[in-house]
Amino acid sequence: MEEYDVVVIGSGSGATIASRALSEGMTVALVDRGPLGGTCLNVGCIPSKMLIYPADVVAEIQEAKRLGITAEVTHIDFTSIMGRMRDIVREDQNHMRKGIEAVKTLGFYENEAHFTDEYTLNVGGKSIKGKKMFLVSGARPLIPPVAGLDRVNYLTNESVLELTSLPDSMIIIGGGYIAAEYGHFFAPMGTRVTILQRGDRLLANEEPEISDLLKQEMSRRMHIEVNTEAVDVRKDKNYTVTGRNVGTGEETEFSAEQLLVAAGRKSNADLLTVENTGVKTDQRGYITVNEYLETSKENIWAFGDAIGREMFRHVANREADIAWHNSMHEEKIKMDYSSVPHAVFSHPQIASVGLTEEQARKTHDILVGKARYADVAKGMAMMEDRGFAKAIVERDTWKILGFHIVGPSAPILIQEVIDAMAAGGSMGFIGQGMHIHPALPELVVTALSSLRKP
Repeated sequence: MEEYDVVVIGSGSGATIASRALSEGMTVALVDRGPLGGTCLNVGCIPSKMLIYPADVVAEIQEAKRLGITAEVTHIDFTSIMGRMRDIVREDQNHMRKGIEAVKTLGFYENEAHFTDEYTLNVGGKSIKGKKMFLVSGARPLIPPVAGLDRVNYLTNESVLELTSLPDSMIIIGGGYIAAEYGHFFAPMGTRVTILQRGDRLLANEEPEISDLLKQEMSRRMHIEVNTEAVDVRKDKNYTVTGRNVGTGEETEFSAEQLLVAAGRKSNADLLTVENTGVKTDQRGYITVNEYLETSKENIWAFGDAIGREMFRHVANREADIAWHNSMHEEKIKMDYSSVPHAVFSHPQIASVGLTEEQARKTHDILVGKARYADVAKGMAMMEDRGFAKAIVERDTWKILGFHIVGPSAPILIQEVIDAMAAGGSMGFIGQGMHIHPALPELVVTALSSLRKP
């Protein structure tokens, strides 16, 4: 049996832990069943954005008529777009592999692992043990219990990246960010997209008015059914999905060449059999941790998608910093999730940080401010009359509790709000700096200057 000072399971954000442990002169094992680099690099953030940007360009061309520009997309090389994405992922994988191979003191185990005893793993038939262990094992697609789904070859956010030809039509089961982003990708490429969402709105965790606008805008390019639960799937020449209205019970059949299941994520903790080392999981199967990212077992930490908190790469990177610090110092640091930002690269784009209005109302006396893109000069020039920003501020302290944007460049525009919240949250932090006129960041200032009691 090989024994290490540190064992890391997962080569996404877990690679940060391995690197830091090596820099401290520790013996380190990095375990990953593959693909190397984790979810973000291989089947998440990176490949999806490589695909979505061309869709953004097509959508802009298609909407240029409102600016007095008549333009037409005459050809889309789907094979080239998919090939470029795969090349970029492969290059990053190779770069990471070369880095691993260059570190002779690192034990790299590229195989599926499971716990057999306390602090002990079986990896491809070999036993290894760690004094400190970090579980960064990620998550995989959650497959809902839809009748017939187990008898057909559906796509997920992972296998969809393997497509080499553009589907004529596609049904997407789910209404979260994966459904929204891939719906946006395939529709501009020329696929007839149908989204079936069991809930009453897309992106249910966003502000209701943002979800409403997203559905309105996406419905111009695809067919969206909310309050519709997929209850049966079968395949002949095409896939046929039976959707049942959750209110009336009425059933409707939908047919398409391809079927993409985007119904959520499931922790990989069960594949690790973490119970064999005394690590507890919650009812959904995610590893339970305290505010210091410690599991129920001493000297084992967990973070990233495996714990199911805020499942974004930038959050996992911050969690890696916290977990490593807490593993090395008696004075521990808490992981703060109160101002985690996120973006959805749909069309229109969405970016949010902090509390929603509904959440803030429960514990704070608040003011709410809204501004449309068209309220600032650059937004008027763009003829962007649909997008908006929404600010939620604590009335007595002027502290920003939440901020939400839907429209062009939303993930970029929200960054100064994120910085302000990290610096204490005072909206004065934003007001002290000059904002270039005319430029889109004036949208943030305008939203904050229109605060009123909701």
